[in-house]
Amino acid sequence: MLISEMVTCFILGVGLGICGGMLGIGGGLIAIPVLGLFFGMDQHLAQGTALIMVTPNVMIGFLRYRQRNKIDLRQTLVLCLYATVSAWFAAQMATAIAGERLQKFFAAFLLVLAAYYIWQWFNSRSHPAAAPAKLSAKFLPVLGVASGFMSGIFTIGGGLVVVPALVMLFGFTQTQAQGIALALVVPGALAALFSYAHAGQVDWIIGLPLAVGGVVSVSWGVALAHKLPVLWLKLAFCLVLIGVGVVMLVA
Repeated sequence: MLISEMVTCFILGVGLGICGGMLGIGGGLIAIPVLGLFFGMDQHLAQGTALIMVTPNVMIGFLRYRQRNKIDLRQTLVLCLYATVSAWFAAQMATAIAGERLQKFFAAFLLVLAAYYIWQWFNSRSHPAAAPAKLSAKFLPVLGVASGFMSGIFTIGGGLVVVPALVMLFGFTQTQAQGIALALVVPGALAALFSYAHAGQVDWIIGLPLAVGGVVSVSWGVALAHKLPVLWLKLAFCLVLIGVGVVMLVA
């Protein structure tokens, strides 16, 4: 790879790190279609390569969120344990699915989530206070399994599922939920990265400069998340989901 291409990947990683830290997704959501459109990667290779950047980003992002929010480590570790196991099995399934079909599944998944976030955003405008807990913490392992499964299939899907579930079903604040979601992605991302690498679906030459850029900037995104109004964060998240979903459907 030329030096100019490495610099381009680094700058791209910086931008993805900011977005990932701000939205609590590690940057993979945007990285996957970018790798497909500008680097000609199929869905499998794009997802595997994005994991190189996602893994350190989510680790750093979680630590930054925990510095600013009260996050129960014991609950988080339990969630991570269940997420790791289910992510490994789901990643084995994902590598066997045709790339084009996986891309369409991913796009549809994002658009369904976007529709949910639109509803949640409008609901939050009428009821801005944090939702009271509706489910007992004993049901959190079920959420961990679901998170790991989505992370294994789509590499970043787990965090997208966890954030609204923690806010609406368990009564966490938006920034608490985003921090926990990042923690959940760590074991799932590691398990998925191992599976994708074993299947030869990872481009390390492109992924490493992206990862370095993300490591540099993810903390800036976390700081930005705590300065913006919660409703703005939800709206931004929704717009990203719609944009990425549409691009992947028409690509």
